[in-house]
Amino acid sequence: MAATLSDTSCGSVRKRHVGGCKTDAKPADTTNEKENCKETEKRLRPLHAGTYWLTRIVLLRSVAFIYFVAFSVAYSQNKQLIGNHGLLPCKSYLNSVKRYSFGWESQLLETGFLAIFLCPVWTLSQVPLRCPTSLICIWTFRWLIVRIMLGAGLIKIRGDKCWRDLTCMDYHYETQPVPNPMSYYMHHSPWWFHRFETLSNHLIELIFPFFTFLGRRMCMVNGAVQILFQVVLIVSGNLSFLNWLTIVPSLACFDDASLGFLFHSGSQARKAVYECQSDKTAGRNTKPTKGMMIRQVVNFSLGLLIGFLSIPVVMNLLSSRQVMNTSFDPLRIVNTYGAFGSITKERTEVIFQGTQSLDPKDPDAMWEEYQFLCKPGDIYRRPCLISPYHYRLDWLMWFAAFQTYEQNEWIIHIAGRLLSNDTTVLSLLEHNPFQGRETPRWVRGEHFRYKFSQPGSTSAAQGKWWLRKRIGAYFPPVDLEGLRGYFQSRNWPHPHIPQNRS
Repeated sequence: MAATLSDTSCGSVRKRHVGGCKTDAKPADTTNEKENCKETEKRLRPLHAGTYWLTRIVLLRSVAFIYFVAFSVAYSQNKQLIGNHGLLPCKSYLNSVKRYSFGWESQLLETGFLAIFLCPVWTLSQVPLRCPTSLICIWTFRWLIVRIMLGAGLIKIRGDKCWRDLTCMDYHYETQPVPNPMSYYMHHSPWWFHRFETLSNHLIELIFPFFTFLGRRMCMVNGAVQILFQVVLIVSGNLSFLNWLTIVPSLACFDDASLGFLFHSGSQARKAVYECQSDKTAGRNTKPTKGMMIRQVVNFSLGLLIGFLSIPVVMNLLSSRQVMNTSFDPLRIVNTYGAFGSITKERTEVIFQGTQSLDPKDPDAMWEEYQFLCKPGDIYRRPCLISPYHYRLDWLMWFAAFQTYEQNEWIIHIAGRLLSNDTTVLSLLEHNPFQGRETPRWVRGEHFRYKFSQPGSTSAAQGKWWLRKRIGAYFPPVDLEGLRGYFQSRNWPHPHIPQNRS
């Protein structure tokens, strides 16, 4: 590693090599060597702490990536789910979206809102000298990660008893919405490791967030811990882009000096930041313009707005009746968050089955199973790995499995679409057993209890990832004619009945 250079050392003759500059340069080479030495100094000299030019670049790029994923999910699935001919048409969906919106959607909206104030105006420069990164904006992101973690930690402590007796992780990997392959192995970890996981979860969500307010180094410690925590969650489950999104505000815990390693020495952004810091050190500050002063007023107003809207959020965190994933303002600018306040101890799944038999009660009727894209179904199928992408219907099926079909009427809507081999719904499934064949006459929902197979067991040796046991019927066999009144009462378009089925 080259020695640190002083501001006047590049043009002098030295007795040693410093950063690649020759010490025995001839007078004729002095000019070139001086320029080369200055360039080397710019590349190797570390950035100073306390500025956030590179932090802004990393934050905005991260937000852009998450929004790209979110819009990709919406583009490929919204038509089938909330389109005019979807399972829950948009008109009905919008009436309930405020009540049933997922927590990560509110978090995405808030993160995107805060990112607006980071963006430079009227320039595409990565380091616009007349638009410095506002410390207020940085603190709004820090405040976001503090609220996310405290909300999640407090709802756990106040919720399920297993979080207090440190046993929740005995169940989490097996019963989470959409497990991945690593979930299988994490579930079979020793009991003491699960206790360690649960205790670590409490420390990360309830203690480390306060490090944010204890100076630069402690704030960076919290940022690093939170990012590592989210990476572990990404590796061990398919929780949509939620964990990726939660990494974003954690990045605000780092300044240019700590994020410089992400930009190579020849990076234009790094060079620009170095020049800016050098000018500031030398007292050559950019004279404030009218636009800069207006932006300062806007940022100050943002801070006041976030502070004011945070009052009910803080009161909710302090309340023994804390609610999670809720907003107290109509625009969802500042929200309260939380996840897994209670842990399901058993995994149940709804399995759709269809038959071409005339009589669904016939004991010899052959019922064939539909397979979803990612959720457990076929016990021989390896759990999927899709994060940060997200299959919304698979996630909703997880909720439906520990409720009733009366509470999730769209389940019957799916059954009706399957009876007509509707391509809109089938595009959300992996396997249609009636592909290229006559449509099923009957479709039913069966309720099963699922458990991971034991590594090294006979079942595992046979290739079984899951073991399952039938609980009973989730909904009885239905046919298209029998669903006509059900569909009409809910203003759902009734699927066409094939002529050979009339």
